[in-house]
Amino acid sequence: MQTAYVVGQDNIVGSLGPLGFDIHNRVFIISALTSIIFIILTLVFPAEAGNLFQSIVSFSTKTLDWYFLGLVDFFILFCVFLAISPYGSVRLGGKNAKPDHSYLSWFALLFTAGIGIGLLFFSVLEPAYHGNVSLPLGITSPFSPDGELISGAVEEATAMGIAGTFLHWGIHGWAVYVIMALGLGIFTYNKGLPFSIRSVFFPILGDRVWGWWGDLIDILAVFSTLFGLATSLGLGAQQANAGMNFIFGMEINTITQVIVITLVTAFALVSVWRGLEGGVKKLSEINMVMAVLFFLFVLFAGPTLVGLNGFWTGLTKYVTEFIPLSAPFGRDDDAYRQGWTVFYWAWWISWAPFVGMFIARVSRGRTVREFVTCVLIVPSLFIFIWMGVFGGIALDQLYADPSNSLVKEYVIDSYRPELSLFGMLNELPLPGMTSILGIILALVFFVTSSDSGSLVIDTITSGGKVDAPRPQRIFWAVVEGLIAIVLLIGGGLSALQAGVTATAIPFSILMLLMCYCIVIALRGERNK
Repeated sequence: MQTAYVVGQDNIVGSLGPLGFDIHNRVFIISALTSIIFIILTLVFPAEAGNLFQSIVSFSTKTLDWYFLGLVDFFILFCVFLAISPYGSVRLGGKNAKPDHSYLSWFALLFTAGIGIGLLFFSVLEPAYHGNVSLPLGITSPFSPDGELISGAVEEATAMGIAGTFLHWGIHGWAVYVIMALGLGIFTYNKGLPFSIRSVFFPILGDRVWGWWGDLIDILAVFSTLFGLATSLGLGAQQANAGMNFIFGMEINTITQVIVITLVTAFALVSVWRGLEGGVKKLSEINMVMAVLFFLFVLFAGPTLVGLNGFWTGLTKYVTEFIPLSAPFGRDDDAYRQGWTVFYWAWWISWAPFVGMFIARVSRGRTVREFVTCVLIVPSLFIFIWMGVFGGIALDQLYADPSNSLVKEYVIDSYRPELSLFGMLNELPLPGMTSILGIILALVFFVTSSDSGSLVIDTITSGGKVDAPRPQRIFWAVVEGLIAIVLLIGGGLSALQAGVTATAIPFSILMLLMCYCIVIALRGERNK
């Protein structure tokens, strides 16, 4: 592989902009202007924007369901190939590279960047929704497509409800992150190219990667990151608002959620200003400690054996049903597959530039085999334990006393998903305290996603620099918050889903091409 790029040289022409900005002109200006135009048009024409968003969601989930499912299945197979092949011995950064972070710090960074607010928002909602036997199962559940409950009743429904949740939060999604992060790590640390998405495509584009083709790739990465983050920020604002309603009686409405996004973005600005080591890393470690303590309280203050049984039975069912739940064809569970799984795969893909760049940035010194195995297994296992315990306890509450279950009321009867976590906490000891802690944890997840994303977008729009001026980080943190706000105003959850799927479609094609580029790069490293 030959390139005119020299380590330490900025091949991408940049300029010193206002407020000390050090930007790659085309990517920064086009991304910034388009984002601002989108924000203005959505605010001026909210009804029209809402209709457009719903059309995008319908097309993506109903027409392209087979594509998204087959694509992510392929990513898993590709990751397995890399781990067991001789390429697995290649080390990110070269043979003598040493890891920049300890395992504990590395796992903390993976945890907070790659999971985010979804761990709180969906850990009760999904298992209770998928595993509730009172629903028409053909409409919502990942099993019994003819609408008849299969033998085993409550036990089987509980296991499948949790397994259906594990599908959306396990190795499928993390395989998407592996592709992006590994490509960036190889081409940045081993090939000496700029830390930018475009660099991964050098085997295909050659020196044209520094021109408009590369600009287009980076611009797509910026928008994919912005909308993926906006979805998480919007969900986080909804859940924080719901928690405040549950504890303090604060009204649930868009205005309150806009205020929440504004305040949390302000906190994120402080972390962004301090940078990776001084801000993002420390906040990530604090976030992980808080999350573990929160989880342990729920496990031991609640019905411990019920929670552990939820994890184990869900994991067992997930393993046995892995292939049927992953199949892109021959299925009748349209609402589950299209309404849930396809959206999740689009969401993971839209997060890939953000999380992939962040994972690559903190993973120098790991071998490909170590990298693939750890990124696939460690976060997935943590999520399975968390969601299995929370889901198992929630379903036990739902079935033990359905007439008084707040989980049933919020997930099944009135469908207020943002309140589902607080409904489960209400039946445990110290519900007021744990609900407040849940709100705080949601807000901290909110901040860590925003500040990590700002650093990544800043890196892309500055031509691959990892130490660009602080005002640029501030700018993108503000833009992320504004996009989350206008999506909430322009259509709520449908708008958030539309933003994700619209950017995931073109970016998914780029990720397929990345797999080829990764093999070419690893082959070169093996032949050195």
